[in-house]
Amino acid sequence: MNIAVIIPAYNEEAHIGHVVREVKKTARIKCTYVVDDGSSDKTAISAAQAGATVIKQPCNMGVGAALRTGFKKAREDGFEVAVVMGGDDQDDPRQIERLVDPIVNDGYDIVQGSRWAAGGDTVDIPLFRRVTTKAYALILRLCTGFHFTDGTNGFRAIRLTVFDKINLDAAWLNRYELEPYILYKAVELDFKIKEAAVTKSYKIEKGYTKMVPFLDWWRILRPVIFLRLGIKK
Repeated sequence: MNIAVIIPAYNEEAHIGHVVREVKKTARIKCTYVVDDGSSDKTAISAAQAGATVIKQPCNMGVGAALRTGFKKAREDGFEVAVVMGGDDQDDPRQIERLVDPIVNDGYDIVQGSRWAAGGDTVDIPLFRRVTTKAYALILRLCTGFHFTDGTNGFRAIRLTVFDKINLDAAWLNRYELEPYILYKAVELDFKIKEAAVTKSYKIEKGYTKMVPFLDWWRILRPVIFLRLGIKK
């Protein structure tokens, strides 16, 4: 299968080159797309120098919009599967095979990376992050009926034909809403989903998240609430 990696990145000049170089060591990956989401630093230059195909957003539009751009480009270029990962060096590119194998060999449509599944791990995770990621997974389980152990980990693999049925074009999905929206709709539409154990490493000294408290927490939560209540489709 033709497999690409999509990396949304915003001001990741310090990390993105290393991430791309490590991804390129995975023989199965034929292209690494870095979607530069309006960075004010040299993210795009560093990514290109490391060998990525760089797509530049016109301004900072949000991770959801960046992923939408990456998915569309990968499909246009003939790729069948996309692995999504962060540009902040929190994900381990050596674990890409864990996400891809179930799609290639066992017919799965989405493989969600989980730091909390058996065999998963975290490095230097803050207590607040530990509690909230587990709480969110519980909410997602209750609302979808699928036994997610990790719903906020952006490290995942997706068969791109999923987007024949899941429409990503709504403007309200531009930021942190899009990823939980995909998971919820995938369960609702009966796609074949599983989790794979992965490791998440936090860079405490450099700040472990760009999320804005309360505002972005709501953005992650509202797709699950809106879909569950029928406010959105």
